[in-house]
Amino acid sequence: MLSYLTYPTWLTPEVIPGLPVRWYGLMYLVAFATTYALIRVQIRKRGLNASADDTMNMGFWMIIGLLLGARLLSALLYQPDMMYWQRPWLIFWPFQNGRFTGLVGMSYHGGLIGAVVGGVLYCIRRGWHVREWADIVTVSVPLGYTFGRLGNFLNAELYGRVTTAPFGMVFPTAPRFPAHEAWVAETAQEVGIAITDPGMMVNLPRHASQLYQAALEGVILWAILWFLVAPRARRTGVVTAAYIIGYGLARFVGEYFRQPDADLGFVLSFSGDPGPVYLLNSYVDFSMGQVLSAIMIAAGLALLFAVQKVPGQQEQIPSYSPPAKNRSPNSRNRAKRARRKN
Repeated sequence: MLSYLTYPTWLTPEVIPGLPVRWYGLMYLVAFATTYALIRVQIRKRGLNASADDTMNMGFWMIIGLLLGARLLSALLYQPDMMYWQRPWLIFWPFQNGRFTGLVGMSYHGGLIGAVVGGVLYCIRRGWHVREWADIVTVSVPLGYTFGRLGNFLNAELYGRVTTAPFGMVFPTAPRFPAHEAWVAETAQEVGIAITDPGMMVNLPRHASQLYQAALEGVILWAILWFLVAPRARRTGVVTAAYIIGYGLARFVGEYFRQPDADLGFVLSFSGDPGPVYLLNSYVDFSMGQVLSAIMIAAGLALLFAVQKVPGQQEQIPSYSPPAKNRSPNSRNRAKRARRKN
């Protein structure tokens, strides 16, 4: 009896096979559109004077910062041979060995830093309240992650570690393992894969970590922020801190199921023998993603402490006030003075 799932054969990276339109890119467009729509909802709830063009312009500069930061951190931290430290001019060079390859490798954590820089600079330029806009953006973006991770799944990439769980999935692009190795034969037998030749290569089931992360970093985190944290937050910055902590926790947990980059392995190990990256042998061997997520959690806790305790950060704000058109001129003026004071 088979005890695993097979990746759907009818799924292909292209929306229409043979045409240069891929699901991955389409999913990112859906993610950006979803985030934009949720930001506009927040603007209306808070009664802010920000047009659709304002939102688009801020999003544009945040995306520019995201792309630059994601590429920089990926090149500088995820390249084991340190090539880009020695030749930094190649970081944004889209050719390798005379072939166009695009910019291979992007880091979420670097993208976050870049997006923050882009968003802060735009807010300063427009004279907007940085922390209030940070809350608006961070409560809106997690749902977009769902579509990005679905794009990874549709590409059959960023799959997880080998598992014998009945919901493990065989991905067509995953590396195969030699059947003569004892652990491979035992795993295959447990999930019901027949080994007809000791010299064959076996494609073992793996965690569908893209879907796990879509749920953890996307739907669940967004629901917590949108329905639980944001309606109760009465100080600017609380939602942002909750997002940083929440994403760090979700990504840290998700990394236990996702296979780390083979060329990096475990960057921090306390077990003494971490084993191969495609197996979960210990919970105290950590990937680069987990290390960066731990830093993210610490930064979020520090921000939450500052928002709650540091003098000058304790003023309450009229969050989730009715749209401006439904309020009197005096109430709108009081809200504007409160935001400027905070």
